[in-house]
Amino acid sequence: MVQLFLDGGPFMWPILGVFIVGLVIVFERLYALITITAKTKAFTKNIKEVLIEGGVGSAIEACNASTSPIATMFAEALRHQDKGLARVEKTLDTIGSLEMTFLEKNQIWLSTVIVIAPMLGFTGTVAGMVTAFQDIAAANDMSPAVVATGISQALLTTLFGLIVAMIIQIFQNFFLFQIDNLVIDMERSSLDLLDDLEKNNIKK
Repeated sequence: MVQLFLDGGPFMWPILGVFIVGLVIVFERLYALITITAKTKAFTKNIKEVLIEGGVGSAIEACNASTSPIATMFAEALRHQDKGLARVEKTLDTIGSLEMTFLEKNQIWLSTVIVIAPMLGFTGTVAGMVTAFQDIAAANDMSPAVVATGISQALLTTLFGLIVAMIIQIFQNFFLFQIDNLVIDMERSSLDLLDDLEKNNIKK
């Protein structure tokens, strides 16, 4: 594997650098989304009971104690509870949009890696073909041995660039799936909060 990497020529190094950057972002997002998902499930499991039994004040304290995005939404919404359900709903929508931005953090950089890696690979392919034709001109010979190095370099850079893009693409699709599920859970919990406030007439 190491020899194949070295045979790919100088363009293999920037592709490797892009891959490392992509993996760093992948691990950061993986940890963040797993943590957020766990905290969100724990929060939504208990907040209804806290709200009904302790009122809005206790619910806000529980929200402040959690670092889940939905806790931030609920805390801001409950602070406006005395202004009516319409204001609570509007606050949930506004804060929810802001929290969505956090959930989608660094996705643009993963997309950049997915685009740049194969482009670097194709650039390496062109460089390899140029080398092959230069070898033909220098040797004045079309034998396979003369062009083998250049063509091998061309194919390896393309292969490595495409593999990097595919790996990062798989992770990005997984992250988008997780984000969609989180958004659905947040919207469902927001509706439950509005329903609880309306049915139980909960006050501070």
